[in-house]
Amino acid sequence: MVLDYKALGLKIGIEVHRQIESHKLFCACPSELTDKPFDALVKRTLHAVRSETGQKDLVAEHEAKKGKYAVYEIVHGSSCSVETDEEPVHPINRHALQAVLEVALLLQCNLVDAIQTMRKQVLDFSNTSGFQRTALVALDGKIETQHGKVGIASVCIEEDSARRIRTEPAFTVFRLDRLGIPLIEITTQPDMNTPEQAKEIASYLGMVLKSTGKFKSGIGTIRQDLNVSITGHPRVEIKGVQDLQLIPTVIEKEIIRQQQNIREGKIKSEVRKMQPDGSTTFLRPMPGASRMYVETDHPVIVLEEKFLDSLVLPELLSEKTEQFEKKYNLPPALAREVIAHPLFTKFVEQYTKLETSFIARVLSEIPKDIKTRLHIPTDKLTEQDFAKVFEAYSKETLSKQAATDMLAALAQGHPFDLTKYQMISDTDLEKNIKEIVAKNKGASPGALMGIVMNAYRGKVDGKKVQDLLKKYIS
Repeated sequence: MVLDYKALGLKIGIEVHRQIESHKLFCACPSELTDKPFDALVKRTLHAVRSETGQKDLVAEHEAKKGKYAVYEIVHGSSCSVETDEEPVHPINRHALQAVLEVALLLQCNLVDAIQTMRKQVLDFSNTSGFQRTALVALDGKIETQHGKVGIASVCIEEDSARRIRTEPAFTVFRLDRLGIPLIEITTQPDMNTPEQAKEIASYLGMVLKSTGKFKSGIGTIRQDLNVSITGHPRVEIKGVQDLQLIPTVIEKEIIRQQQNIREGKIKSEVRKMQPDGSTTFLRPMPGASRMYVETDHPVIVLEEKFLDSLVLPELLSEKTEQFEKKYNLPPALAREVIAHPLFTKFVEQYTKLETSFIARVLSEIPKDIKTRLHIPTDKLTEQDFAKVFEAYSKETLSKQAATDMLAALAQGHPFDLTKYQMISDTDLEKNIKEIVAKNKGASPGALMGIVMNAYRGKVDGKKVQDLLKKYIS
């Protein structure tokens, strides 16, 4: 189905949350997850009460009616009485605040004069207190794209939630090691009008965060939410959009769902959760505006001119990538992959006989291929492992395929045996291919190619095999 986004009045906004590489936001506990056995448990239930306006919060009432409760696992050393909500918060983590300020300035935002920590109501038990602490840092930024300007509504600093361990029918178990890890929250204006533009902006924001070198990476450290609406349908927030490649799929499926809602007269603003296939399921009603109130346990932070003057903004990776491409003669995609790799420039200087593109591939693309195609974890590959591969290539005649096989073997802890990967001579290869063709008369070129490559995996060059097969098949 081809969708006319302009005719639909499509509006998209993005919220990005990413963990900052530092200790927790309001205490000195480390920002590291642990699988150690827990030392204590805390149980909490939820009650919907009336605010000073005399009204109950609809979301609170919705959650309280479920009659569920939470159990929190406490591991000494990873959380303290701040996380259990039995002690007031400590002064804000200044390193984390500095990281957020840098990003805000890179996004051309206007910094606020004073930072007031607020309490944002959270009713899914992921915070022991029933609220998340958050603070507005900057407003009114912008990103220029090929499709026009996208505004940055706000940049905030906040604390991450507790880690969900398991969900039972009557209760949910959380661990407090993640609660309090500092986060940046970037919220755009709903200025994106196509799914591809939303993908572009999400990618750009990720690049900006990576440019500072002050944010965590990996599974669970970044979360993205989409806000999507079309003419005649209110905003729907979609939680948990992790994969950039899935953003267009999620948006298109939500457009179709909203069109169906309009036809059926079931129009409502709500929060939904993304499923692996890009579809969404109902999560909860859309929170009201009254869920935010002042945190009285933390003083207002005045941004002093001396502190702001000390901020040194990093060069954006997008700009450095262009320089990298020219300096090392790399294609753009490969340059983006290795620009932040700690070993690339070192190996380029050490192994001058090797092509820079080959070194880049071995460090970035080949480990990914081993992990996805061969299902072999590559996280434990060391600098010494890569050095063995480059040393072998600088001294021996090896096929390009051999690099994958060598790293796969090293990733599995096998001894490094170079004799397994040395290429056979051109004379022996031609002789053996001639015999294989003779023994398999009538076989297709593809079948013969498979026989040769399986017999000499990692020891022959594929292009050379193709040329010799053409010679003897004809």
